[in-house]
Amino acid sequence: MLGQVIELIEKNHRFAITSHIRPDGDSLGSSLALCWILRSLKKDAEIIMCDHVPHAYSKLPGTEMVRVISDIDREYDAVFVIECSDVSRPGIPSLNTQFVVNIDHHSTTMLFGDLNWIDSTAAAVGEMIYNLAKAIGARITPEVASCVYAALLTDTGSFHFSNTTERTFKIASELVRHGAQPAKLSQAIFYNYPYAKVRLVGDVLSTLQRDDSGRIAWITMSKEAMDSLGATEDDSDGIITYPLTVGDVEAVAFFREMGNSTYRISLRSKNRVNVARIAELFGGGGHCNAAGFTINADFESLSKDVIQKLKEAVETAPAINGKEIKPR
Repeated sequence: MLGQVIELIEKNHRFAITSHIRPDGDSLGSSLALCWILRSLKKDAEIIMCDHVPHAYSKLPGTEMVRVISDIDREYDAVFVIECSDVSRPGIPSLNTQFVVNIDHHSTTMLFGDLNWIDSTAAAVGEMIYNLAKAIGARITPEVASCVYAALLTDTGSFHFSNTTERTFKIASELVRHGAQPAKLSQAIFYNYPYAKVRLVGDVLSTLQRDDSGRIAWITMSKEAMDSLGATEDDSDGIITYPLTVGDVEAVAFFREMGNSTYRISLRSKNRVNVARIAELFGGGGHCNAAGFTINADFESLSKDVIQKLKEAVETAPAINGKEIKPR
């Protein structure tokens, strides 16, 4: 399929790149890297999104290339859709009228594109974009290297998640040789928070609860709290990792109230606890250790259902090296 993508690029000229609403480090980093690559090949390329660039990624090279739109307003030879489970995820209504190239590394992704390049072995879509650059003969500039490194860094949880492999570090090493600066990128992404975000972290962590086993934890963010602190939804990113730092905790749910009985639920886990399967039950998806979904539901019944599913996932998780992992 990579060969077909290369052929498409070589035979056409005008491209757009988009990704899901509220872009994250992988979706945005990959989109930026692809745009840099296409422009280096003398192609007419731009990034279109329905949402703005989140503050955490505002210092990535090329963010000025992102054009915020409500719908398609130009003609393209093809639109690359990065890391989306279905064609509706970018929030761009007329996207399905375009020639779509679906690029993702989630095994749960629907094959909605005219071309579908899916590689579930890749740690991040950024890894796939890096492979594309090498295969098509594009120069790996410091801009491309920085954006791909940001994609790898964020989608592996700073190289903490189980999708981190020897190949991940090999690619990261190559990216550094091509001009990516790990300390500078980490500073920009993880040590550049707005004051409102830090206050929101404190408020959300005050809701922390665990089940009787101590292996399941959950936190909640109300829309009222977010509004009263002057925070945005972007400011809630990353908070879910805090409960997971508790030694005994193996799975975490983060319930975020969006308004009108709509909730965005993020799920994280350790070891072989598969939270992607839980997200799929509610219409979402993701990785084994990082997944999520959005749903309109009654909060009390929703939270009980999700927590019960997490308990079942922890109890039935495969053993590592033949030994069951038990809480301390």
